[in-house]
Amino acid sequence: VFPGNCWAFKGHQGQVVIRLAARVHLTAVTVQHITKDASPSGTTVSAPKDVAVFVSLLGASVDADREEETLLGTFTYSVKKEPMQTFPLKKMLLPRAFSHVKLLVKSNWGNPWYTCIYRVQVHGMMENQKASTEGQD
Repeated sequence: VFPGNCWAFKGHQGQVVIRLAARVHLTAVTVQHITKDASPSGTTVSAPKDVAVFVSLLGASVDADREEETLLGTFTYSVKKEPMQTFPLKKMLLPRAFSHVKLLVKSNWGNPWYTCIYRVQVHGMMENQKASTEGQD
């Protein structure tokens, strides 16, 4: 994680859909930004602030052509805490694994021109691992 080596988008709102390497039963998401000390400007105003995490339920409903999203959680990334912050996600009513996650940044900490995200990590258990551990203590 180096200053300027981030995923930057114009303005204070943006979104990204992340395709996972496998289908995952999601439990949490981690977001990282640089610290004030590492920032050339001495500020972290380009850090994301209010964030929402969604999954697509495409193909899960009767009308498989209609894309439907489910909100798994909202959180506030704090520039006053550690640069790497993990946020738990809601448990699904029907336990399912997903291959895509959407991160929606609703606001940042004050930069009107751009927002930067340095790292996003998705936590959970891969679908085939969960199936092989069911019924075990």
